[in-house]
Amino acid sequence: MRAWRPSWHAIVTVAFVVCAAHTASAAGEGPAGEGAAGQSLEQAASDPTASLMSVSVQDIYAGSYHQLDDESGNTLLLRSSVPFTTGSLEHIARATLPIVTDSPSGESGLSDLVLFDLIVFDKSWGRWGIGPVLLAPTATDEAIGADKWAIGPAVGFVARSNKLMWGLFNQNLFSFAGDSDREDVNVSILQPIVNYSLPDKWSIGTSEMNVTYDWERDSWTALPLGVKLARLVKFGKLPVQFAGGYEYNFADDHVAPKWTLNFTVKVLFPVSRRSSPPAP
Repeated sequence: MRAWRPSWHAIVTVAFVVCAAHTASAAGEGPAGEGAAGQSLEQAASDPTASLMSVSVQDIYAGSYHQLDDESGNTLLLRSSVPFTTGSLEHIARATLPIVTDSPSGESGLSDLVLFDLIVFDKSWGRWGIGPVLLAPTATDEAIGADKWAIGPAVGFVARSNKLMWGLFNQNLFSFAGDSDREDVNVSILQPIVNYSLPDKWSIGTSEMNVTYDWERDSWTALPLGVKLARLVKFGKLPVQFAGGYEYNFADDHVAPKWTLNFTVKVLFPVSRRSSPPAP
């Protein structure tokens, strides 16, 4: 088994993001301790429906794989979220680009880009959103990508109290173009969300558990259970969340990571929103 080595891609990218974010923060920011609609920043950082501009880098180390012996892998996940409006509608656009730095196939490089545009609606109990999600075949090698274009609906909600936040986020992808020799992409992904705020800007909750059902294989390909510990700190006026997590995947019928460790750096840019009251 290959030993875990911190990816130099992660170190360089984190340094770039923090420097770029520090420069961009001069453009403006929201209230010092709040995200969207009075939500605390430590909550908003774990909320995919939050109207919060952010840039994050996540390094994911897979220590072993189901169906494979003595294999490990590493992926660097680059993600950016940007809120915007069209008329009276509020959107969250998010782009996620995986960079595979180590894999059982021996290949490395860009994987497939995932984009979504979520229209969000504030409620007295929290927030919900709906919109399209798109998979683009940007992989630099067929071993680390699907070679398919796929699209589908995304929907989610988050309910919150003073310290507890919980919800569910669902994405569905169905291929419509791409390499005809490759297997179609028809998957549904459920992400349960639980986050509890602790003193001193600490929080604990579920990791990014992407529970995945593959309609082509008619089976669950990922049944992860994981935990995440995070802390929000400030560099001057710039809020940055540091998080570490662990996941174990109970779906063992297909080649997939058995367990993973991840470390995330997320730079936050709170933005001002219209002061309309939430609907009941």
